[in-house]
Amino acid sequence: MHTLILQAAAPGAGGVMPQFIMIGLIFVVFYFFMIRPQMKKAKQQKAYMAALEKGAKIITIGGIHGKIIEVQETTFIIEVEGGNRLKIQKSAVSKDASDSIVGAA
Repeated sequence: MHTLILQAAAPGAGGVMPQFIMIGLIFVVFYFFMIRPQMKKAKQQKAYMAALEKGAKIITIGGIHGKIIEVQETTFIIEVEGGNRLKIQKSAVSKDASDSIVGAA
């Protein structure tokens, strides 16, 4: 009777390796579906920021639309509606506004 109990418990002892494999697969899935796309997006945003130059129309992360009139090392001077000028950090630029239909009424 005691031998049956030991034999029944023996197959469960080899279940550690499949658990490690499942954890490894979970990490692989997280990498390809969450981490890698974020890194790709950050790389594209960095390339976009480096390519910005005088005359580009932009939208800031705060929603301000403007045109770059001066490029400095870490900042831009932008001109907004009414001729006002704002000094903003380069990291505050969200996207390109030259193809948007804002203000066309």
